[in-house]
Amino acid sequence: MLAKDYKLRIFRPECNPSFQSLHCIAELDNDIGEVIPYLNAELGGFQFTTDPPSVSFKVHGKLITVHPREIAVNALKDEVEARKIVEWMLGEINRVWENRDKIVPKYEAAQRPSMVEILKYLPKTNCRKCGLPTCMVFATQLVEGAKAVDDCPELSEESAKRLKAYLEPFTINLEF
Repeated sequence: MLAKDYKLRIFRPECNPSFQSLHCIAELDNDIGEVIPYLNAELGGFQFTTDPPSVSFKVHGKLITVHPREIAVNALKDEVEARKIVEWMLGEINRVWENRDKIVPKYEAAQRPSMVEILKYLPKTNCRKCGLPTCMVFATQLVEGAKAVDDCPELSEESAKRLKAYLEPFTINLEF
């Protein structure tokens, strides 16, 4: 087992302490840097850096970043959710580490969908019914994982189907 114990820090973002969501950092008791390229290969990292090593995942509107000595998670409801996600990530780290001999490490981030391509499927009415000021902002948030196709109430059924088909190769279905 590579990842064992951690200390959890939960806090509101310093840039805007009035945010309702919380962030957490799980400070790891040992260095897990060696597993990062294997996690990237196995889970399809959204962002990957080699120096310093880190991999980030977008899962259900949350950004989870794994560093050699910490795991950071944003957009949390409470401590229960923070612990659930950190425990899931520790399980994934250990699972991947135990199977690393069957995994080819990957040293670049997964390909991301094009915001311009996404915009082609959207109605481009800037109706604001999704809660955002423009369809371009919606497309950007869709790329970032903060919005889903179904969050656009003006999208026709056919356009939604085609947009989902376009996004399918980029979708990582991680469950915690």
